[in-house]
Amino acid sequence: MNQYKMEPGKAYPLGATVTDSAVNFSIFSANAEKIELCIFDEQGYQELERIALPQCEHNIWHGSLKGAKAGLVYGYRVYGPYSPEYGHRFNHHKLLLDPYAKVLTGKFSWNERHFAYNVHDPKQDLSFDARDNADIMLKAVVTDPSAPVMPRNPIPWQNTVIYEGHVKGLTELNPKVPAQLRGSFLGLSHPEMIAHYRAIGITTIELLPVQQFISEAFLTDKKLTNYWGYNTLSFFVPHQDYLNQNQISDFQRMVDELHQAGFEVIIDVVYNHTCEGNRLGPTLSFRGIDNSSYYRLNPSEPRYYINDTGCGNTINISHPRVMQMVMDSLRYWVQVMGVDGFRFDLATILGREVQGFDKSNGFLDAILQDPILNSVKLIAEPWDIGPGGYQLGGFPSPWSEWNDRYRDTMRRYWRGDKGLLPEFARRIHGSSDIFEHSGRQPFASINFLTSHDGNTLYDLVSYQERHNEANGENNRDGHSDNFARNYGVEGETTDAVILAVRLRQIKNMLATLMLSQGVPMLLAGDEIGRSQKGNNNAYCQDNELNWLSWDENALYAHELKLFTASLTALRKKLPMLSHDRFIHKEDKKSTVDITWFHPSGFEMQKDQWHSHHGATLGYLLEEKMPNTPMLLCIFHAGEEIIEFQLPEITNINHWQVMVDTSTDTEHEEVRNIPAERIITIMPFSTIVLLSDSV
Repeated sequence: MNQYKMEPGKAYPLGATVTDSAVNFSIFSANAEKIELCIFDEQGYQELERIALPQCEHNIWHGSLKGAKAGLVYGYRVYGPYSPEYGHRFNHHKLLLDPYAKVLTGKFSWNERHFAYNVHDPKQDLSFDARDNADIMLKAVVTDPSAPVMPRNPIPWQNTVIYEGHVKGLTELNPKVPAQLRGSFLGLSHPEMIAHYRAIGITTIELLPVQQFISEAFLTDKKLTNYWGYNTLSFFVPHQDYLNQNQISDFQRMVDELHQAGFEVIIDVVYNHTCEGNRLGPTLSFRGIDNSSYYRLNPSEPRYYINDTGCGNTINISHPRVMQMVMDSLRYWVQVMGVDGFRFDLATILGREVQGFDKSNGFLDAILQDPILNSVKLIAEPWDIGPGGYQLGGFPSPWSEWNDRYRDTMRRYWRGDKGLLPEFARRIHGSSDIFEHSGRQPFASINFLTSHDGNTLYDLVSYQERHNEANGENNRDGHSDNFARNYGVEGETTDAVILAVRLRQIKNMLATLMLSQGVPMLLAGDEIGRSQKGNNNAYCQDNELNWLSWDENALYAHELKLFTASLTALRKKLPMLSHDRFIHKEDKKSTVDITWFHPSGFEMQKDQWHSHHGATLGYLLEEKMPNTPMLLCIFHAGEEIIEFQLPEITNINHWQVMVDTSTDTEHEEVRNIPAERIITIMPFSTIVLLSDSV
C-alpha cells in the first residue's frame, strides 16, 4: 500500500474523480468528526488500508490519493456521535457506500452486521453494534469519466405515446430475444423488441426504477423480492441484476440503440426515500454519513423519521447538499447515460417545505432554471401519504402529471357507473379543469388506465376482487376497490359470451385512451392481454405473474396487438387528437373545434349532461380549415343496443368507420356509412367515424 499517498484534495466535484496522477475523493457530512477512506483488493474481499481524509471545508471532506487510478475498490467509515435521540447515528464499524458511486462491486445480502444497533437488544436502536460488516458490504469502484451517449432527438409531447414497462419483465420470457440478453438492459433494445415497439406505435419507453436498489429484509425472509425496485440504494448506479457486462456501458448502449430506432427512454426515479428504512433499518450509506442532514426527522423527537412516503423515511431534499446530490444525479442520467426524462415517484414530497407543498419550492425552482433538466420530459406522481399530499394539477410548467382522475373516471364509466357524462367528457377533453387554470397545456395530463401499480387491463375486466395471497399478507395489501367488473365469473372462464364482453371492454378502454386529449400511457402487456391473475399489488413477484408472456396464440393477444396498432396509427394520422392547446367551442385562437352530441343527433343540452342514466356520448373534432375531415367518436357504456342519429353536417356525404370495438379488428372491412343516417350501437362499444370532405 505504500504506492498511495494521501494529500489535500478538492471539494468538487463530489465523489471519486480520476485525475492525471491521483483520484480525488470528496464526500459531504455536516456532523462527522472524521471520515476514513477504506481501500480494498480488486475483488472487494479484503480491506487493505484506512486513510483519513485530510481536509474539510464547508462540510465537504476531501483528499487526493496519489497513485490511485480507475478500478480502485473503496468505501467509507464515518466517525461521530451515536446518539439516535439527537438524530445522529454514526458507527464507524459499518462500511458505507459513497452516495456518488458510479459503479459497485459485490452482491448485497441481509445480515445483522449491517445494522448500527444490536437487533437483539431490547433497547433496539438505542443500543450499539460494534461488529464490522465490510466483508459482506457492497463497495464502490473508481471509474474513468464515461463518454456521453449520442445526442437526444426529443419527441414533442403532442406526438408522445408512453409505454410503461419493467426491464426484466419485458424480455424474460421472450423467445425471440437471445437467452443471454433476456431480463437485461440490452434485451430491451434487441431488434425483436424494437420491432414490437414499432408495431404497436409507441414512442417513449418509461422504465420502472433502474437505479441500484435492494429488496427489503421482510421480503427476503418470505423468499420474495422487491421486483418493482422502489427501494433505492445508489442514485447514480444502474441496477446490477439488469447487466450483461458493464454497469455503465450496458445502459448507454441500450439508450443509444433505442435512440437510433427513434424511441425515447424515460426512467422512474425514487428521490423521496431510500432503502435504509425507518429507525430500525440498516446503516448502508446516508444514515451513517449524516443521518440528520440526509433525512427528515421528527423535530420534537429526532430519533424518529418523518414518514411521508410510507416506506420508513423521507429524504431531506430541503437541505442544499441533499438537493445538490439529487440534481447532480439527474444531470448524470441525462448527460452521461442519455435518458430523455424522468417520472418522479411520490413527487409531492419533492415539492414539500415545512409549511406544506409549494410549487415554487427550492427543488421545483432548481429544475425550472437548470438548462439541462428543464428541457427533458418531467412527469410527477402528484401524491404521497403526507399532509396535503394530493396535488394533482399543482405542479408548475413544464411538468406533466399522472392523472388518476382520468384513470378512475374511465374505469367507472366503462364499468357502467351512472351519472358520469360530464366527468367523462372533461377527462377526454384533456382535464382542462385541472390543468388549464395555471396556463398549462393538454400534455400536462398523463392519461392512463393501468400502470405497474394495480390491475392490468385484462384483470380489470376479469376480477372484481383483489387476489394478492401470493404476497404473504393474507390478501390485505393493495387497493380494495379498483372500479373493476368481471361480467359474471371471477377470473378465468370459457364462457364465450363473457369472453366477448371482456374483449370489447378492453378495446373500449384502449380506444378511449388513444382518443383523449393529453398524453396516453400504455402499461406494457395490455396490448397483448397480460394478466396478473387478479394480483393488484405485484411489487414482490419476480416470476411469471409479472413477466410478459409472448405467446402469440394466447387469448386476445393477436387481436389486441392489431387493435392497439390501429389506434396509435389513427392518433398519428390526426393531429387534432393531440392538440397542443385545450380545445374550446368557438375559441378563435384554436385551429380545432369540438362539439358534444346526444344520440338524437343534436348537440348535448344541460339536462342531458346531468341525466343520471346517460351512458352515451358523441365527440366531434374538426379542423377550422376547408376540405379537412371531421372525426366523430361515439362512446356507449350502456348494456342495451341503441340507435344513434348521425349529426347533420354540411358538405359530408359519407362517414368511414375507423374503429368499431364490437367487431374483429383483423377481419374488419372498410365500411362507409351515408351521412345523416341512424346507426346501431352495440352494448359496451365505441365507434369512431372519419368524414369525407367535399
